Amino acid sequence: MARGKRKVPDINSSSTADIAFLLLIFFLITTSMDTDQGLARLLPPPPEKQEDNTNKIKERNILQVYLNKDDALMCGSDYIGIDELRARAKEFIANVNNDANKPEKTQKNVDFLGTTLINDKHVISLQNDRGTSYQAYISVQNELVAAYNELRDELAKEKWQRPYADLNEKEQKAIREVYPQRISEAEPKKHGENRR
Repeated sequence: MARGKRKVPDINSSSTADIAFLLLIFFLITTSMDTDQGLARLLPPPPEKQEDNTNKIKERNILQVYLNKDDALMCGSDYIGIDELRARAKEFIANVNNDANKPEKTQKNVDFLGTTLINDKHVISLQNDRGTSYQAYISVQNELVAAYNELRDELAKEKWQRPYADLNEKEQKAIREVYPQRISEAEPKKHGENRR
């Protein structure tokens, strides 16, 4: 007697798609992904109404910082090293002696500090070349932000004997009114363009 070939039973694959979907969700939830970190910048709100007469910023209120394709840094009319930028920026922002060639100061009543001379009209204008290295660009950004942080820290220690980071929100706001962070970034120039 001859035996017939046995038929292999079919595997039920109707739930395979469901299992694959559940595995996909599991791995998406449990896997950590690297995220890019950028610069902490708060963009100004859009203007509420368009005005034909835009206020021009006085030349004395602008510190121009240029970074060229060779990563050479120009602050004002001088070529400087990145390590000198923080001190130059602090000197410009603070304008301790109310120098006529540096940003003008205005009197304002600031909470906790009383009537104070503040420098709220200054602008640090940063422009780089498209060929600038990313590392040089970030270094310049770090130095500019560090200048503001150091000035805020110095004022907080002078008034409250504590660093700026340890102050409460209202005290920090008062310090920010005295030293508002005003960094303006211009569109990068084309590769190799020289500033004249």
